[in-house]
Amino acid sequence: MSYGVAAALQAAIYHQLTSDVALTTLVGTAIYDAAPPGTVLGTYVSIGPETARDASDQVGRGAYHDFSVSVITDAAGFQNAKAVAAAVSDALTGANPTLSRGHLVGLWFVRAKARRVQDADVRRIDLFFTARVED
Repeated sequence: MSYGVAAALQAAIYHQLTSDVALTTLVGTAIYDAAPPGTVLGTYVSIGPETARDASDQVGRGAYHDFSVSVITDAAGFQNAKAVAAAVSDALTGANPTLSRGHLVGLWFVRAKARRVQDADVRRIDLFFTARVED
């Protein structure tokens, strides 16, 4: 297994999201590779946790990276959040960004979970993706 491509993959995902016109039309520059500190008003997108597992074979080293991208909003209802989540999904599903290290074999949408955060009047949609990389 190799975790060597992890930083390159995260940078490519971030670039893919921040350069997507449909997504930036909805949230502007409110796309983060870590949850912003403090209270953020409005709607934003944040790259979330990641789990990597071995995908090496006789030919070379590789890994599956399971990661999430979250849409968080204080807008009433889920309509706005779902529009942003759809734009995230469209921007990433099947995307083939160039990595600074290694090679992206594939990028797939796995599932999503929409919920209302009980401690605040906030809606959150977590989208889960799997990327297969080779080093």
